[in-house]
Amino acid sequence: MRKNMGSTDRIIRIVLAVIIAGLYYGGFISGTLGIVLLAVAVVFAVTSFVSFCPAYVPFGLNTCSTENKK
Repeated sequence: MRKNMGSTDRIIRIVLAVIIAGLYYGGFISGTLGIVLLAVAVVFAVTSFVSFCPAYVPFGLNTCSTENKK
């Protein structure tokens, strides 16, 4: 797996995951929508920590700077 996520992309995903989790656990979102958004938050968090997004591969996207590609 080659890294395909830059630091800005990773930070945005982590912030969104924290916001979604906070809204869910705070009771602002619930039900099926809450569970789906919580699952999206988990995916965002995991992809941020491993710096790889499988959804970017078919489109050839890469947000890494040229120094960080390994």
